[in-house]
Amino acid sequence: MEHKIGIFYGSSTGTTQSLAEQIALKTGVSKADTHDVADAAPDTIDGYDCLLLGSSTWGDGDLQDDWYGFLDKIKTRDLSGKTVALFGCGDSESYPDTFCNALGTIYEELQPTGCRFVGAYEPQDYAVTDSGVCRDGKFVGLAVDELNEDDKTAARTDRWIEAVKRELS
Repeated sequence: MEHKIGIFYGSSTGTTQSLAEQIALKTGVSKADTHDVADAAPDTIDGYDCLLLGSSTWGDGDLQDDWYGFLDKIKTRDLSGKTVALFGCGDSESYPDTFCNALGTIYEELQPTGCRFVGAYEPQDYAVTDSGVCRDGKFVGLAVDELNEDDKTAARTDRWIEAVKRELS
C-alpha cells in the first residue's frame, strides 16, 4: 500500500529544517510535500494519510515557537486513519532532563485525535533516555542532537526511517 506522506516541521535556526529535508530526500517525499508549520495552513494535513512531524526543543523543554498555533489547530481535529511519526532536535548535553521534549508534547497533544503513532524505538547509543521524549523505555520518535552528536544523526535517521517503513507496510 502506497502512503501519501507529508512532512511538517518547525525550525528556528535551520537545524530541524535540515533534518526534515534529509528525511524527505531519504524517503522520496517531494519539496512540495514538505511544509514549515510557520507557513502551513492546518487543513494542509488533510491531503496526507501519513504525517511526519518535526520540532526542535527550546528552553525548558518547549516546542519550537511556530508549533504552538499549528498544534492548537490540529489537535482538535479527527485524525482517525492518519499515521503520525515524530522527529526532532535537542541538546542532550546541556538539557538532558528535557532532551527532545517537544516530541513528547506533540505526542501527548495528539493522543486524543485518533491518529496512529509509528516510529517509536528503543534508544541505543544515547546518553539520555529519561526525558519527555521517552515513554515506556522507548523514544516516541527520532531524537537527534546536532550540537553534540552530529556524527550519529545519519545512522539514527536511517534506523528510524526503516522502523517507520516497517510499521507502514
